[in-house]
Amino acid sequence: MQQAITPTEILDFWYHPPMSEHWFSSTPEIDQTIRTRYEALWEQARQGRLGHWQQTAEGCLALCIVLDQFPLNMFRGEPRSFSTEQLAVAVTRAAVARGLDRQLPKEQVAFLYLPLMHSEHMADQDESVRLFETSGLEHNIRFARHHRNIVATYGRFPHRNAILGRTSTAAEISYLNSDQAFKG
Repeated sequence: MQQAITPTEILDFWYHPPMSEHWFSSTPEIDQTIRTRYEALWEQARQGRLGHWQQTAEGCLALCIVLDQFPLNMFRGEPRSFSTEQLAVAVTRAAVARGLDRQLPKEQVAFLYLPLMHSEHMADQDESVRLFETSGLEHNIRFARHHRNIVATYGRFPHRNAILGRTSTAAEISYLNSDQAFKG
């Protein structure tokens, strides 16, 4: 019988090379590694079977990585890549409400907040910017504001339209063809 994966294992995997070198520039090999190692765990999280991880700051962070980051890798270009985003948002909001974000090292807390930045809900975008600003995560503030501006302008992320089978508006198509477009 396989031993249960722990939040510590997820954080060790995520915050050390080679993964930490490829957070925002993955490769097909890394995507496949994550899928092979963690798809079953993601499925458990999707089904709500890892709720006990939310008892600690580290567990909340690991759960956000499993629900928000891993599917972006495992299911790149598929609708499932966004399917557990709102579950991750709920974990983030609960962790922040309990002050667990203040227990995490500054260099790790960004991934607890990222589900809010990835959300297509304006309230989540506003909270994302607030949290990144108040936490002094200077590198992330620019990205949080940029994501919020996209959702404020279009009500969603236009780069997801093709993946999710949504029809793009003329304004979204113009944006996606511009130099300012965020492609995901």
